[in-house]
Amino acid sequence: MNKRIFGIETEFGCLINDDTVGTSEMVVEAIKDHAFHKDRVGVIDLHARDYAFEPARCGGFLRSGGRLYIDAVGSHMEYATPECTDFVDIVRYDKAGRVMLQRFLREMGLEDQVSFHSNSVDHFGGHTFGCHENYLVGIDDRSFLDALAHLLPFLVTRQIFAGVGRVGGHRLNYKSLKSNIMTISDYEVDYQWVGNFYGVEIDPTVDYQLSQRADHIVKTISGRVRFNRAIINPKWDSYYNYSNLHRLHVLFGECNMSEYATLLKVGTTSLVLDLIEDGAPLGDAELVDNLEALRSVSRDPSWKWVVRRKNGETIGAVDLQRIYLEEATKRYQGRDEQTDYVLKEWRETLDLLESDPMQLADRLDWVAKRKMLEDYMESEGAHWGDDILHSLDLEYHNVNPKTGLYYGLEQAGLIRRETNDLAIIDATLAPPSNTRAKGRGIVIDRLLAQGSRDYVIDWDLIYINKRRHLELKNPFSTYADEAAAFAGSL
Repeated sequence: MNKRIFGIETEFGCLINDDTVGTSEMVVEAIKDHAFHKDRVGVIDLHARDYAFEPARCGGFLRSGGRLYIDAVGSHMEYATPECTDFVDIVRYDKAGRVMLQRFLREMGLEDQVSFHSNSVDHFGGHTFGCHENYLVGIDDRSFLDALAHLLPFLVTRQIFAGVGRVGGHRLNYKSLKSNIMTISDYEVDYQWVGNFYGVEIDPTVDYQLSQRADHIVKTISGRVRFNRAIINPKWDSYYNYSNLHRLHVLFGECNMSEYATLLKVGTTSLVLDLIEDGAPLGDAELVDNLEALRSVSRDPSWKWVVRRKNGETIGAVDLQRIYLEEATKRYQGRDEQTDYVLKEWRETLDLLESDPMQLADRLDWVAKRKMLEDYMESEGAHWGDDILHSLDLEYHNVNPKTGLYYGLEQAGLIRRETNDLAIIDATLAPPSNTRAKGRGIVIDRLLAQGSRDYVIDWDLIYINKRRHLELKNPFSTYADEAAAFAGSL
């Protein structure tokens, strides 16, 4: 496959600083209504996409071709990018979701009372929420488990450049809820999908680690359940299926603030999937225990990140990543400009991680955050374990460019960028020019102009009046002509 479709889904934390505006559940509901009924960024779903997780009017498709909706599990705001094939595009559309949410707060006069955070953990509440990736892959049911053995070592070690960093740690307890800090069973959907609750406790033995979610992952592969979080869910559904290709749903991911880290994360993962589809020899990368490696790499204070392979030998995560890098370089260097860029940056990042990770403070989230915290501790006399460090951790992920600490670093010229603000703003309205999101966006614009209330929209199909439809089966096609003709006849 010369091209690959990919997308990112981000679940946002919502922090209420003024109780007079209501609960977080009330606020995200009001923001959703503002987005679709006042701001008119898209058309709201008139039907239930999923009765448990996405009931009718919980959100909808956007003019950009993506989605904004409230996930019933936790009642949190979630944004899904449109389908992308370019690595810079996925960065732009990922950031576009954050720009829209902050704009809604500003328009509603809530900037001082409410903040959205693209982090993945509630330090003192024990909850975790994800940033999921979707990739169109040529892996069928028969070869999926073999492919998984080659993919998992890459995924559990890519946190050395894709991790966002976190202060402290959590530990799970299946035997007792005595020290549990998480409120469980708040949502009816839990009883439909969860059969084995566990408690989450604060782990005081950890000062800082690479991943916010590693402590909460309990399976390598599983379905979508709140207390059974996994690294991968294959998602054999119709949304991304095309010509014997399927959607691979990577559950273990985090919300990168860094544009560079986002591009490198998606770019390297796409190349590793190329290797797997092409049958590249990757057996030397297989690990004895992927879940143990996930946690040990995240928590290793020495930054050696040693893991144990199935062949009985140990290897550092940097060298494990080089197994994939060298094979990808041999096969794909010179294929196209964006592939060469990812290969170059992958190699440079691994070299710097090996020699001195702190040199990557301008590119990688976990390093930028670590340096920020160390500078603060040196200046203020604070120590690991102080509550203020948890607050700074959270504010690093505040999507408000006026107050978010990441944006402070960016505005000071201390963070490397892969796109620009104007391109991100454009991505809040205009779909990618080279995927079916373009055709979807054309029809959505027409429906908004008409004020239509009789439609059903999905990733691969649009119904109007239950009698007319436009199929968008090929995610690589823009369907621009077909969509323009369809919209013009409405």
